[in-house]
Amino acid sequence: MTNERRIFPSLLVATVLGVVAMPAHADASTDEAVQAQLQDYKATMQAFGKTLKGELQAAMKEGGPMAAVQVCNERAPEITADMSAESGYTLRRTSLKPRATEPTDWERVVLEDFEARKAAGAPVDEIAWHEVKEVDGEKQLRFMKAIATEGVCLTCHGQDVDPKLKAEIDRLYPDDQATGFEEGDIRGAFSVTAALED
Repeated sequence: MTNERRIFPSLLVATVLGVVAMPAHADASTDEAVQAQLQDYKATMQAFGKTLKGELQAAMKEGGPMAAVQVCNERAPEITADMSAESGYTLRRTSLKPRATEPTDWERVVLEDFEARKAAGAPVDEIAWHEVKEVDGEKQLRFMKAIATEGVCLTCHGQDVDPKLKAEIDRLYPDDQATGFEEGDIRGAFSVTAALED
């Protein structure tokens, strides 16, 4: 694999098709459990993205960017909460330039590594990472996948946001940092975490 960097002492950054670096004592059954759970994570993440994108497109068609911003503000947290409850996973979207969800310390480290991998030439759509981490005596599987900035995103996240729209964004998100992007930038990442299933 290429474009891999160590960002924690015991992990190997991997692409979405990569394999997590397991400790020497890990057995095949553990690795199989990781890969099976990662597939579930990816399916959940894709369903989340598809659901939110569908609602945003419908709102944009019906009421333009102002309506789409309302959907992001109201429905995105609801969709996230519903899908987290349904799956049993902690599902998040975060960014180094967040609009609503600040990254945790470990998410920030991964996001910074994503930017370094992109700068080194890795395609944004292929940038992902996972690790098994023991937290409070429980093994957790963490997964993050970069989100590419598409042309349609620039209406609300670009460098030249309409002043009226920007005023509405600032009203809904007083601490907003999520503008100034260009197409192809890393907008942020999906983050999925849960206990590692045996």
